[in-house]
This record gives sequence, structure tokens and C-alpha cells, in this order.
Amino acid sequence: MVNGNPIVEGFIEAIELIIALDPQVVEITIRSLYVSLTATFFAALIALPLGALIYFYEFRGKHAVVSTLQTLYALPTVIVGLVMFLMLSNIGPFGFLRLLYTPGGMIATQTVLIIPLLMGLTVSALSGIDRDKRYTITALGASRLQTVMTIISEARFAVMAGVLLGFGRAISEVGTVMIVGGNIRGATRVLTTAIALNTSMANYSMSIALGIILLAVALGVNLALSLVQRR
Repeated sequence: MVNGNPIVEGFIEAIELIIALDPQVVEITIRSLYVSLTATFFAALIALPLGALIYFYEFRGKHAVVSTLQTLYALPTVIVGLVMFLMLSNIGPFGFLRLLYTPGGMIATQTVLIIPLLMGLTVSALSGIDRDKRYTITALGASRLQTVMTIISEARFAVMAGVLLGFGRAISEVGTVMIVGGNIRGATRVLTTAIALNTSMANYSMSIALGIILLAVALGVNLALSLVQRR
């Protein structure tokens, strides 16, 4: 009865693929990690300083900017994919870069996708620091730069948690990378798009194997996030 169940058989074959380090599984996994980690790195380089600027400087429309960032958390990812596709295509302003259907284009798209999330979470993390502490630091004679660096240091674990959340969203994304990357075998195929493709082709063993790996990555991110939050 077990042998006749395609789900059970697929699960067993999936375990065998992972244990045997199937070249296709390894290739897709490495590409997924590379694209998402690189996108998270660039997004953090852009979003963390901008989020800090929004928090530390008062300006007209600040509340509207923060509200907009929080609204963008729920931005449909396929919209981001569509916009980036148009920007990177031959008719778009960045078509000369030839990033469409390349890992570079996928990195750029995931970077754009998670920047609002990281900016908003950075503002929230810094806002969680007691304002009395900020006033105390200033009263002790710290310069503005020293005050900023001290507050950022106090909120570093909350900021790290935001970065981990950004990575989790990036690696679990399917719509944007499908549109911009094209799911090309050996070039732009990643865990999520490969799972969708193999499931549609009834290749359950490969889908389950890739799903187990993606679940393991998500579990690792959640464990890291839990440790950071405890700190």
C-alpha cells in the first residue's frame, strides 16, 4: 500500500536525492542562497542608513513616510516583479544592463522588494529605545554622532531581527523571481520556482526534496531570529 502511494514514494525519493547530494538539487539550493543573501546584503546597505535618517531627523511628512513604508509591507510581489521586468527589459531605462533573465536581475528585484521592509523595521527598532535614554546620552555631553551610534548599538539585535526577516521574505519569494528570472534551468532556477515547476510536472520527489531544503532554511532563519530576540 505504501509502495502505491506517490506521495510516500516521492518523499522517500526526495530523502535519497538530498542524501546523495543530487547535482541539480545542490545547484538550485546554492543559487537560491546566493541570490537571497546578496539581495539582503545590498538591501541592508541601503535601508538601514535610510531608516536611521528617518528616525533621527524631524521633517515635514515624516509620519506619512513611515506609514507608506508600513503599507509597502503588503505590496503584492508580482507588482514588484512586473515593474522590475519593465525597467530591465529592452524597452526600459535599464535595459542596457542586460539583467533580465539573469541572477543579477533577480538580486536587484529582491533588493527592491525588501528595502521598504528593512527601512520600516529599522525605524521601529530604533523607536523601541527608551527616549529617556536618548536624552540621558545627550545630557552626558555626547555629540550627535555619538548619540546616534549609541542608540543604534542599543537597537542592534532588533535591527538584526529585521534583516533576518528580510532574508526570509527574499528566499521564499516566487512571483518576482519567476517574472524577472524566467525560471531558466541552470541559470535562474531557484528553490521556489523549481518547486512550482516540478509540482506542475508531477515530479513529486524533486518538489519534496526542494521543499524540505526550503523548509530547513526557513527553520534556520526562525531559530536565528528567536536567538536574536532573546538577546
